[in-house]
Amino acid sequence: MRSLLLRTPDPDFLEVRHEGVGLNVVLRRRPTARRLTLRVSNATGEVIMTLPTRTSLAAAQKFALSHGGWIAARLAKVPARVAFEPGASIPVRGEAHRIVHRPGRSASVVERTGGEALLVVSGEAAHVSRRVRDFLQREVRRDLAVAADVYAGRLGERPKRITVRDTRSRWGSCTASGELNFSWRLILAPPVVLDYLVAHEMAHLREMNHSARFWALTNALCPNVEEAERWLKRHGSELHRYG
Repeated sequence: MRSLLLRTPDPDFLEVRHEGVGLNVVLRRRPTARRLTLRVSNATGEVIMTLPTRTSLAAAQKFALSHGGWIAARLAKVPARVAFEPGASIPVRGEAHRIVHRPGRSASVVERTGGEALLVVSGEAAHVSRRVRDFLQREVRRDLAVAADVYAGRLGERPKRITVRDTRSRWGSCTASGELNFSWRLILAPPVVLDYLVAHEMAHLREMNHSARFWALTNALCPNVEEAERWLKRHGSELHRYG
């Protein structure tokens, strides 16, 4: 016990070199971990090692080095990130939109030119990324409010508040006090996905669990549960590529 208390804190990450390339491996100690494990986030490209409390850094470094080839191969498969910049193509409600910057002072708008959907933003070039994100967050708040109104009518209950965040671990959540939280990235997905997730979280206003009764209620509220779940399973992680 004394040795554990006196142990030097872990660094945030270990550096592993594979074929001359440096790879950063984030460390996460877990008291419940029984062995060393590695994973690569398909959303962010972050390499994460989970290790038991008593495992030494030397052992962790050796383990990471022995898996350098595996890490590099997984990173090569991670989709490239797409910055919010002029010329970039991003999905809005599941449809590809090309970002266009027009200097001046005007609201961000969606236009169509020759069958192509455009997301047009104004202001200074340095602020394009922020203005695109602001536009997407305004749009998702509007879509969430509309869907919540629909399901409030069917459910007979209304959330106390709806907030929008950039969450990584879940697309939506419901608190015990009746507040709903959603990822702003749902505006990138087809509308059926956002619609389902609102129904899912609003069902928690009545059933704060994932019991058979909860799923029966969710399916009664929303006819597209399976379609939306399939889309999220196949494509959900890709939404974190953007911005």
